[in-house]
Amino acid sequence: MSVPVFLSDAAGRTADTIVLDGPEGRHAAAVRRLRPGERIDLTDGAGRVAECTVTAAGKDSLTAEVRRRFEVPPPRPRLVVVQGLPKGDRGELAVEMMTEAGVDVIVPWAAARCVTQWKGDRAAKSLARWRATAREAAKQARRFHLPEVTEQATTAQVRSLASAAALAVVLHEEAAESLSRLPLPEQPGDIVMIVGPEGGVAEEEIAAFREAGAVPALLGPTVLRTSTAGVAAAAVLLSRCGRW
Repeated sequence: MSVPVFLSDAAGRTADTIVLDGPEGRHAAAVRRLRPGERIDLTDGAGRVAECTVTAAGKDSLTAEVRRRFEVPPPRPRLVVVQGLPKGDRGELAVEMMTEAGVDVIVPWAAARCVTQWKGDRAAKSLARWRATAREAAKQARRFHLPEVTEQATTAQVRSLASAAALAVVLHEEAAESLSRLPLPEQPGDIVMIVGPEGGVAEEEIAAFREAGAVPALLGPTVLRTSTAGVAAAAVLLSRCGRW
């Protein structure tokens, strides 16, 4: 059984003893029912880690003794996935799986053919759910760098991301190039991958991304749901660039 991971800003400090309280402490003490002598890892979500042993357990908090501190460098190249807004709760499913796989930045995209619309209060609530999903999935996957879930992006903003990337790819079922055969960039920089919504990427969007330097690519012989295409494509790219 892997050592559970909890988020704490104190992971980056120098104290020999850390009190884990708040929501993380309640989850550790009341839900996980961790007890003295058990091991936990605390991280600030930015790569700093404190390996700890629980010394005391309260009703909604833990006290832990730090055994060792270390820092995990951020992975390179950074993988950014632009995700067209899916219907229903498939957005959280996509975020969960991409976080577990190792995606570094997730960009919600208001694509032309999105059935789902993030506006007003719904936008704030939906973004909060995506971020909470990424946070919990990162802990489950023992990630010490939490993925960033950005604000909702327009097509123009996605175009700018593609233009600044070392490699930008837009998944498209009619593309001639296979994702598994695209040449990887030799220069450092982000890899940006664009995943359309259920209705696909509109022709005008494809044209805009092409102008920004993005390459349309075919993921495989079958058409995946938007909620699973991102994690499947991420697996291909993470393997090819040596991160897996």
